[in-house]
Amino acid sequence: MAALRAAKQALRKEIKKRVAALDDPEKLRQSQVISKKLFKHPKYASCERIGVFLSMHDEVRTEDILHHVFKHGKTCFMPKYLTRDTSNHMDMVKLNSMEDMMSLPLTSWNIRQPSDDDITREEALETGGLDLILMPGLGFDRSGKRLGRGKGFYDTYLKRCMNHPKGKPYTIALAFKEQLCEDIPVNDNDVLIDEVLYEDME
Repeated sequence: MAALRAAKQALRKEIKKRVAALDDPEKLRQSQVISKKLFKHPKYASCERIGVFLSMHDEVRTEDILHHVFKHGKTCFMPKYLTRDTSNHMDMVKLNSMEDMMSLPLTSWNIRQPSDDDITREEALETGGLDLILMPGLGFDRSGKRLGRGKGFYDTYLKRCMNHPKGKPYTIALAFKEQLCEDIPVNDNDVLIDEVLYEDME
């Protein structure tokens, strides 16, 4: 276990360095390429209920995706991280519009999120589940292994999805090329993702 943790920490450091070397125009350019790929993806086209992360500075930008989701009448859910206790609990709560998103308070991570006392929002698993979740992460390999930030929010949430009548949603990770790795060390708690979207040399 300790060796695995150390391997993950070393890889996190290396990937963070690679992503930090990207300037903003390059991050935006890759994000636009990835967004266009997503819009053509059959799983995205057919999904009605989608989970979308609000991007941090070192992640693929999701603003264009959110615009597209609302424009095409899909039901959008966003992560709400509960950091009050040590359980690393995450819900996917309904986001109604771009205006709704802009009105949310900023967290210490500098991402928008409903406040802890905002308890009126629909949680995806309490209603119809999810068809598709767009996955953030620090690193990915082509076999679907994902390196998160070490808190286990998404792995725990996907396990909850598996107990929902609808079952586990399709998962697509959005990645800069610099986040791809040969192989990611994982353990039994790490849930594999279905697909990684990145700019390849087509």
